Amino acid sequence: MAAPILALQNARVTFGGGDLFNDISLGIEPGMRVALMGRNGSGKSTLLKALAGDIDLDGGERFLQSGIRVSYLRQQPVITPGRSVFEQVQSGLPAEGEASETGYLVDQVLHGVGIDGTRQLETLSGGEARRVSLAEALVSDPDVLLLDEPTNHLDIKTILWLEEELKSFKGALLIISHDRQFLRNLTNRLFWLDRGKLRTHGKGFSAFDEWSEEILRREEVEAKKLDKKIAEETDWSRKGITARRARNEGRIRALHRLRAERAERTAPVGSAKLNVSSGAKSGKVVVEATDISMTYEDADGRMHEVLQKFSTRIMRGDRVGIIGPNGAGKTTLLKILMGKLEPTTGEVKLGTNLTPAIFDQHRDSLDPEMSLWDTLADPGSGQLLVRGEVRHVVAYLRDFLFEDRQAKSPVSALSGGEKNRLLLAKLLARESNLLVLDEPTNDLDMETLDLLQDMLSNYDGTLMVVSHDREFLDQLVTSTIVIEEGGRAAEYVGGYSDYMRMKRDAEKAPAKAAKSKETAQKSSGPRKKLTYKDQRDYERLPDVIEELEKAIKSLETDLANPDLFNKTPEKFKEKADALAKAQSDKDEAETRWLELEILQEEIAGS
Repeated sequence: MAAPILALQNARVTFGGGDLFNDISLGIEPGMRVALMGRNGSGKSTLLKALAGDIDLDGGERFLQSGIRVSYLRQQPVITPGRSVFEQVQSGLPAEGEASETGYLVDQVLHGVGIDGTRQLETLSGGEARRVSLAEALVSDPDVLLLDEPTNHLDIKTILWLEEELKSFKGALLIISHDRQFLRNLTNRLFWLDRGKLRTHGKGFSAFDEWSEEILRREEVEAKKLDKKIAEETDWSRKGITARRARNEGRIRALHRLRAERAERTAPVGSAKLNVSSGAKSGKVVVEATDISMTYEDADGRMHEVLQKFSTRIMRGDRVGIIGPNGAGKTTLLKILMGKLEPTTGEVKLGTNLTPAIFDQHRDSLDPEMSLWDTLADPGSGQLLVRGEVRHVVAYLRDFLFEDRQAKSPVSALSGGEKNRLLLAKLLARESNLLVLDEPTNDLDMETLDLLQDMLSNYDGTLMVVSHDREFLDQLVTSTIVIEEGGRAAEYVGGYSDYMRMKRDAEKAPAKAAKSKETAQKSSGPRKKLTYKDQRDYERLPDVIEELEKAIKSLETDLANPDLFNKTPEKFKEKADALAKAQSDKDEAETRWLELEILQEEIAGS
């Protein structure tokens, strides 16, 4: 085992009069790629700050091997007004480097995150500022890289770029993230900060669920044993304590120790309770958009097309994901489809009896000066109507993991994850038959994210969701609208992985055709006619392709029905497999027919 290059020994950090964690010891060794797991509020970010040397420990020691360089991506970027993006990223380089010699490193990493180095920091959006901080952390090629939610507010394109960068990174990694796919692709160790204790495991994130569930199961068994022991001892003491007082003082002391242990035992933190009612049914067609486009004029009078002509029909029960690069127009498309924004061309028709509930990524519906109490409930009574049931606001806030004392706190005092949970609490209190979620997964811990996914899977209304979380989309949506740079939009059946597979297949088809043409050109001597088999294929393949297109259309219609997945997942899988095969067969048939068409033209020309 290699010696640690960065370590904490018996570390303690105090917060709000109590220990956030105590007696934590850990070591980061060269080549380690660690996923740091734990709920929001468990102290993960604080532990990262302690490792980075950003905060002083209240007890214990931090060790950093001489000459080791540590870079740290904070959860909240630090903005220095008056500074350019280039200057900010350059500040992440070692002091000994000459600016003229290292400038290309800054340009290289800025190209990766997609930010212009000449821009001023104060002009950046929250997501852009995060990308600049990411570039600052990466540019020095450190020995240890500490990343706190690196994928938050990044689009999928940038997340994939970051993954590739980190796969080739030679140093040690410690990552806090709610993006399961990101952690699965990058980590080979686990640290779990749970109720003030740190547990470690020698495998990556893929092993986390099974490992953590086994730990909690063992704890539950031990807790039940302890409860039984307490009950037995309590019964004994009640019946015979008077007669045996002198003789059994030791046993009485043991009983008190058991009770004290039970009182001090920190139970696992509860899970957020997420439920939503779809209310009355909407009309069968929820949204119908025909040839919609969006063009706007910037301050310099230049025209920008953020959405080219696009049509879609969203039916009751559909679950539609929307993906694309930051700034590509995903939120704009959502507003157009909801009738909140008039398209430049085209028409949008909204269905009947719609009761939408909208989650906005900027949390504009939250007043930072209002308390959580007043945000959700009637200020006088403290009561609110939750899907037809009268609830007290404090009890309802507990469902979303808020403490009672937070009820009267202002929204501005909440963390990003807590604001998202409050917004979900507000959203899910009302009945709706159309849920519109714009980046709902940002800043949520993994358990709340899982529960949100389960809740949405059971929702029988219609769902539209913008997200950069690949696994979230794969597990949830029935179709995906992809907006490319330049405003080109297309809709694909399935989630993100399905879209990527179809995109790869489409890219392969022209290459196959070109290769077939090249092979035909290289064949020796001109052919006077097609062989019997070629002629037969040439005549029958158009009908085969037409039948496959019909089959694909039918399967896509079946798979778009949410009841199929919810009620008979095995049939859903069968049809999904059949669709994949039909699409593959169609690609092969089209390629074969194209080869024969080229050959036929050459024979005719000769």
